[in-house]
Amino acid sequence: MSQRTYNQLWADAQLELSRLLTEELPAEPRRPDKDRVVFFQRLAMLYVRYIQIFRQLEEVYDQVVHPQKRRVIRAILEGVMGRVLELKNEMVEKEFSEYHYMDDVLHAFKLTPGDLEIPIPRYFISDRIKELQERKTMVTEILKTVEVTESPEPLTKDMSQEEAIKIIQVAERARQGRLRAKLNQESRNMNRMYSTKDPGEAAIELATVCIQKVWRGYIQRKRVKIAREEEMIFLGMVVDPKYQVPCPAVITAQASEAYTRIKREDRNADYQKSAVAVTNQLQDVEGLDMSKSMKDQIRQWFIECRDATGLFPDYPNDEDGGSALLFTEKTPTQLLQEIAAKETEEAKIKPKEKKEKGKKEKKEKKEKKGKKGKKDKKKENKEEEEAGLKMLPSAFLSDLEVENKIFVDFWKTRDESRNFHQRHEVELIKEEKRKVIEANIRVQVDEQMRQELAELKLSVDKNKGGKTKAKAKKKKGSKSGKKKKKEKDLTADRTPESLCQELVEQGLLKQANNVRLQDYLGDYNYLGTTLRQNDIEPMPSLSDVRQVLSLYAILPLGSQPVHEKATLIKAILLAGPAGVGKKMLVHAICQETGANLFDLSPLNTAGKYPGKSGLAMMLHMVFKVARLLQPSVIWIGDAEKMFYKKVPKEEKELEPKRLKKDLPKSLKLIKGEDRVLIVGTTKDPLSADIKALCKMYSKILLIPRPAYGSRYILWKQLIRKQGGDVTRALDLSSLTKISDGYTPGHMVRVIRSIVTKRRILQQANRPLTAAEFIAPLAKICPVFQTEEDALKNWYAKTPLGKKRTKAAAGKEEQAPVKRKDAKKKAKK
Repeated sequence: MSQRTYNQLWADAQLELSRLLTEELPAEPRRPDKDRVVFFQRLAMLYVRYIQIFRQLEEVYDQVVHPQKRRVIRAILEGVMGRVLELKNEMVEKEFSEYHYMDDVLHAFKLTPGDLEIPIPRYFISDRIKELQERKTMVTEILKTVEVTESPEPLTKDMSQEEAIKIIQVAERARQGRLRAKLNQESRNMNRMYSTKDPGEAAIELATVCIQKVWRGYIQRKRVKIAREEEMIFLGMVVDPKYQVPCPAVITAQASEAYTRIKREDRNADYQKSAVAVTNQLQDVEGLDMSKSMKDQIRQWFIECRDATGLFPDYPNDEDGGSALLFTEKTPTQLLQEIAAKETEEAKIKPKEKKEKGKKEKKEKKEKKGKKGKKDKKKENKEEEEAGLKMLPSAFLSDLEVENKIFVDFWKTRDESRNFHQRHEVELIKEEKRKVIEANIRVQVDEQMRQELAELKLSVDKNKGGKTKAKAKKKKGSKSGKKKKKEKDLTADRTPESLCQELVEQGLLKQANNVRLQDYLGDYNYLGTTLRQNDIEPMPSLSDVRQVLSLYAILPLGSQPVHEKATLIKAILLAGPAGVGKKMLVHAICQETGANLFDLSPLNTAGKYPGKSGLAMMLHMVFKVARLLQPSVIWIGDAEKMFYKKVPKEEKELEPKRLKKDLPKSLKLIKGEDRVLIVGTTKDPLSADIKALCKMYSKILLIPRPAYGSRYILWKQLIRKQGGDVTRALDLSSLTKISDGYTPGHMVRVIRSIVTKRRILQQANRPLTAAEFIAPLAKICPVFQTEEDALKNWYAKTPLGKKRTKAAAGKEEQAPVKRKDAKKKAKK
């Protein structure tokens, strides 16, 4: 598409965003909703609308070439991402569930379940591609050096002469047997050729009739099959095979998008060069004038303060903003009036008057107590009247409002008919860089004017200079206060490269597998709303898990502003049976955000860094490198072992609980600016202490075995990925029904055992059938319903699960939302 199309798409997204902002930021505050159903319906509708804007802006940001537009779009995109996360957290608090089903909202907006998928911004990787490549090469080089230094195991074992002779004899006898079988087959074929007799005319006629029947039947069946396929394609029940392969139009569109990305980088490089040139030019031309005007303003302030109070004022500190603080909100005269008023009040009040005032205040307080009681009752009545459900304060709406105003005031009505190539505009760069240059010059001017003020005080206020210095000292002393204890740096004398090398050598820093979140296949849960209306809590689908992880893990890790302002999630626990894809999701998070993967699993840390000092050093190194090379993911496989109720005898030597005390302490040191996430995976959470586990992990996600729709998609896609052809001979629906209880890991194992290289070559003559997959499936033990029920009961004991069970027990104020006929209520 052309740049004009993307500009129009941006304008459409901004129009919808402005509508949402007017709804969320009305002139008068919105009254709280008493109906829980209506309130949740409003949240769900806002959530879906913000996701649609998010999808549009992500596409626009990826394809727009203009560098200054991209900076504005990026700020809006991050604000929308943050608002989506805020709405998600509010929905979780109101419905007491991590998963939500919004069929009615999708129907109202005429959307499909695919439109609820959270898009992962491509700039998470594209903006850091060079950095990621450098890290990858560094880790691979360290791994190569480790492999070289390690003593390689001998590939060949010592063999005696007798064993070697036996192996040669076996191979030779097998070769001779194959030759004899081949000669016997050839001799049989020759005998058949000479033993055939001449058939009669009757036999020839019968043979021709038989051949004709077979041929006509084959041709007719082929015609019927073609007609049936055409009918199914016409009805839309089957995808046309010619559209399964990328058509030329799609290929050209992909090529144009790739060319646009290259052009975007060129425009950005030109913008950076122009910005440097403009800053140098402004600094040379306007720098002196700026410094002169600042000095004149500050000197004027000195004189006005001297005239008003008789003393020169104290210069503001750099922490408070320096001289910029003087002229932002108030003029020098206003500041002087405030200072003079405070000083006169302090001079008038004497110690005796202070005591009298204290007595009067006590009497007034006693008299007011009776009045306050009545007022408090009135306030309580008002609060009861206004009680209801309100939206929580947002950290992103104000930023969105500012960015939307910039778009409306500047970019919406801007004529770009002459800027066909969408290059940067120099005037805009000048406006931006003037502010930067002014801030830099102000720092230099503040240093010079502080010295000038000190000289003025020494020369003019000689007698009163000591007092001002004493006051300044007192202020400085008061500001210091109690200092917070800083974390000790145990590796202050070491470089980050040496720390990385040691962690790679110890196997604690690993390369993530090349897996994307879209490879985690799963279908939408179409019965979720119906089950909740009938007071049945549905198990989440694999699609729901994918969406929640993209919200809780990928978006905050990929964007620094979103991570700082959104609710801080430090640790996530993925609980589910073996083979549901927990480890794959951890690697997908790293790949989508370009994060480093640290492995602190109990089995991986066993025997490494022994003792308390060694354990402290290991955790310090991991968290230090994770902060330096953020974003980072710290994976803890088999997380239940760290919180065992009773350690099994066979695992006592491994010390699985050695991180139980120190890891939560390190977790507390993670702040909003640190893009570090701990992800734990467990297949047996029942064996762990649930209180300690829930205290460690703020978010617990239950991953179930796949439902029918997810299994159908998994069989189809995994067989094709392995190289197999899905034809009519392969009854996928029966295979999906039979494989109830089996996880994606089981399916992958079965498909790899059946769809081998040899079997792929035989598919033309002998297509794949469902019967081939049944035998290896029968050898694997599935996940039974009892195991899933046990996981479900365990999840009900977690903090969020307890809230939901209490709400479902009968508390009307906290009852979970049943959105039956919610659309009608919202309209009313």
